[in-house]
Amino acid sequence: MYNSLRKKIFGGDNVVNLSDVRYLPRWIILAIDILILIISLFLSTYIIKKITQTEFIYHQNEITVFICIVFVNVILMYIFKTYAGIIRHSTFIDLFKLLISCFCTMFIVGSINILYFWATGTKFILTAYLILYFIISFMGLFLFRLYVKEFFHIVREYRRSTLKKRILVLGIDEQSIAIARAILDNPSLPYHVVGFLTQRTDSKRASLLGKPILSKDKIEQNTKEELLVDGIIVIKEMMSKDEMNSWVNLFLEKDLNIFKAPSVQKLRDSDLGGSIRTLQIEDLLNRKPIKIENEEVKSRHYNKNILVTGGAGSIGSEIVRQVAQFNPSLIVVLDQAETPLYDIEIEMKNKFPHIRFKFVLADVSNKHRIEPLFQTYNFSMVYHAAAYKHVPLVEENPHEGILVNVLGSKIIASLSSKYKVNRFVMVSTDKAVNPTNVMGASKRTAELYVQSLQNVDGNTTKFITTRFGNVLGSNGSVIPHFKKQIEAGGPVTITHPDIVRYFMTIPEACELVLQAGTMGHGGEIFVFDMGEPVKILDLARRMIKLSGFEPNIDIKIIYTGLRPGEKLYEELLSDDAKTLPTHNDKIMISKDPSINFLEIDKMTKMLTIASIKRDKVEVVKILKTIVPEFKSNNSIYEVLDK
Repeated sequence: MYNSLRKKIFGGDNVVNLSDVRYLPRWIILAIDILILIISLFLSTYIIKKITQTEFIYHQNEITVFICIVFVNVILMYIFKTYAGIIRHSTFIDLFKLLISCFCTMFIVGSINILYFWATGTKFILTAYLILYFIISFMGLFLFRLYVKEFFHIVREYRRSTLKKRILVLGIDEQSIAIARAILDNPSLPYHVVGFLTQRTDSKRASLLGKPILSKDKIEQNTKEELLVDGIIVIKEMMSKDEMNSWVNLFLEKDLNIFKAPSVQKLRDSDLGGSIRTLQIEDLLNRKPIKIENEEVKSRHYNKNILVTGGAGSIGSEIVRQVAQFNPSLIVVLDQAETPLYDIEIEMKNKFPHIRFKFVLADVSNKHRIEPLFQTYNFSMVYHAAAYKHVPLVEENPHEGILVNVLGSKIIASLSSKYKVNRFVMVSTDKAVNPTNVMGASKRTAELYVQSLQNVDGNTTKFITTRFGNVLGSNGSVIPHFKKQIEAGGPVTITHPDIVRYFMTIPEACELVLQAGTMGHGGEIFVFDMGEPVKILDLARRMIKLSGFEPNIDIKIIYTGLRPGEKLYEELLSDDAKTLPTHNDKIMISKDPSINFLEIDKMTKMLTIASIKRDKVEVVKILKTIVPEFKSNNSIYEVLDK
């Protein structure tokens, strides 16, 4: 402490921060305690004289009696080390020591008083005086520690409130109170809880953990500066999507920072700081995930050999993670991207050291490289997620898109049938519905080929197709793209102000894949109820505000025009006229027209030859023959539709 004060005084900084003082030396605490004992003696003397109007000390030397009492008390305080603890951290044990030392003082002095009476026939002090001294001295010592403890608490809280973000906790339920208490009990967190926020209006005069409870109208009627609040902590699991959106709209309107805290079930004090994070746009787009039948899924994968193509991609890698939880005998992860494949290899070996993996660097369009895998490993399940998916790139390079999306799918599916794989699950896209670009048309062609294999003589494999919308956080998707643009200071680029998309999370997409693999009987195309569509302009504005900026003031939004093959609106896959329900209300079967195997096989061979020749126009012509509903949009291939 002395070094700290010396540095403050002689080092140029004359401000002594009381919360930085570690603790007072023990002799100072003992000296203050002795002073409190002396004050207690005089206070007891004053009270006794006022009440009794008689002599209470019968010994001829009053000072000697006082010195004896204080001496005994100090000896007992030394024995019990009542001065040794750090006062601001006093506990019940410290207070109990004080009580014992004061009580023993009264007992010992009282015993001496009785012995003195037996020896001389008179007492040297009134017994009532000893009892009063015991009460006053204990209360004085107790209050001293209580005030010091509270003083340091106030100083510490004031310092926290000036350096930390002042936040409200949304909700007054047990979950919200538990999160608030955890934050208050953890001084290292950069948050200072100043109150609670609720929709209810009957809690205005109440408080929780000593903090006020504010109603929603309080937030609506006041500015951020008037409220003296920096942000809000929400527990997403405690609210519906509509409730969350309503609150978030209000908070963004008031320019409040929004933080997401975990539920109590997921809460660990050790990593609470890492668990509280800024609310992301993905948190607002998430829906209740599909409830998959884990026992059925487990039985399909337990102790089986599994192949995942495109296993280093966004969807493929998540399929690998989820399948690994069901203890398969082997997972073969195949991809042509070297670095992502290496990354997933390191991750899987760390997370699932007990699972046998094989990581294969290969192109799905190379049959001579792929077939030995089927010959060697006797796969039970094949998940085909390998594909080129970026609309503008495939539009510019249709021949490359065909080689991977069509020829690659043909090879994997045909080998699955030849080697009697139990189930083949293909990952497709909603862009295959009434396609307006080469990528969507190539995926629709692959769907038609995979479906046609179901009815080929001698086939025992169940061929299942799943279609997704846009996947949150996938490589190259709009949200990571917007995040990078916002981090760079803008501008955020949108192709068209009216463009609309459906969204789902990567785990949701993969749960659909796994569920489809268990519920399909072969030949089905499963589609997902995507919920409500999201306007990309609104998405961009909310992402900018969630990042603490103002759209078109801090971060500009500019429009670049529709890209080749891009739609304004995706097809609504849950149209009752085109789908059949399943036992899962989030999954439907799409009733799309199919093609005979011989016909689609012949057409895809022609398509492959045109792709090998790099004849882009011929490739697109054949695609339009296979997929008559394919009408190019904002593309050089529009002339082929006339």
